Amino acid sequence: MSFYEEIKKYALFDFESFFERIDVRDVRKTIARSRLSERDYLILLSPTAEQCLEEMAQRAHRLTIQHFGRVIFLYTPLYLSNYCVNHCVYCGFQVNNKMERKKLNFSEVDEEARIIAATGLKHILILTGESRKDSPVSYIKECVEVLKKYFTSISIEIYPMDEHEYAELIAAGVDGLTIYQEVYDENIYSELHPAGPKRNYRYRMEAPERACRAGIRTVNVGALLGLNRWRSEAFFTGLHADYLQNRFPDVEVSISPPRMRPHLGGFPPPFAVTDKNLVQYMLAFRLFMPRGGITVSTRERAGLRDHLIKLGATKMSAGSSTSVGGRLDFDSAGQFEISDERSVSEMAMMLYSQGYQPVYKDWQMISEEPP
Repeated sequence: MSFYEEIKKYALFDFESFFERIDVRDVRKTIARSRLSERDYLILLSPTAEQCLEEMAQRAHRLTIQHFGRVIFLYTPLYLSNYCVNHCVYCGFQVNNKMERKKLNFSEVDEEARIIAATGLKHILILTGESRKDSPVSYIKECVEVLKKYFTSISIEIYPMDEHEYAELIAAGVDGLTIYQEVYDENIYSELHPAGPKRNYRYRMEAPERACRAGIRTVNVGALLGLNRWRSEAFFTGLHADYLQNRFPDVEVSISPPRMRPHLGGFPPPFAVTDKNLVQYMLAFRLFMPRGGITVSTRERAGLRDHLIKLGATKMSAGSSTSVGGRLDFDSAGQFEISDERSVSEMAMMLYSQGYQPVYKDWQMISEEPP
């Protein structure tokens, strides 16, 4: 049974009716529990739980320190290509948007990698638009070969693949996968993906499981907040992460809670997600999955990211660019607008000022070649 079957159990679930039955006593009892159930997690996502955010924050902080210490792992994205065949109405890279399409050659990948490596970062996330024709597995594999000279951890955020393709990239040096379901409500998903291979809801949802079976080390999942009501999307994201952690205990599982940002095409998010909503989501998840990672990207503004450090965040991007060749001064539109434009060194100084340690490297792949 995959997570697709698990989520089907909630097909007729009435979230609003559930929330109406929750009172503050339910929330406080839940905060005090040492281990939370799915129902407990939903209680902490309820509107009523907004009255207890300070209590949730104190416990979330203690749990994060207990399991992760006072450290924040730093990484940065590297966009290899913006060619895409999908019609996702909310994305700057979608095929109908008029923009210059670009794919880095291997020399350009090497040049941008050297620029990033000079900042001290050892973790990188490589991204492409979803086009197998323009960014085939063979191309990504060649890019990984270049990047291995500079980075100890290489994650991918690309189109979903078959298990044997994940295995091929893992053998080449990839150790992490980020893949967002975007929206867990299957009906809304169909509306937002009118055409293209990404329209296959189930194939995308089961991608993390295929990668786990192939031997991936880390998996990061999430919903793009603003496409649907955030409480149900946060709930299903948490359930997805919990399912993966229970089924694949050797895999490090994390979530991202990205909110929509302005982008080419200008699709307005149909649902508002406030800073308070985002904080509640992170706190509830931390209490539900004390050992689960939480990644906060540069979609969020600097001041808010500074505040989120003590509320459960474990990983942050720095020195980011969302355009292909963004560090090589190419004139290419980004996938979305960045909000926090601080450099790696500026992020490190901010972390030190809060009593936290920036971590540039926490993983080293052991070479199978003899010394």
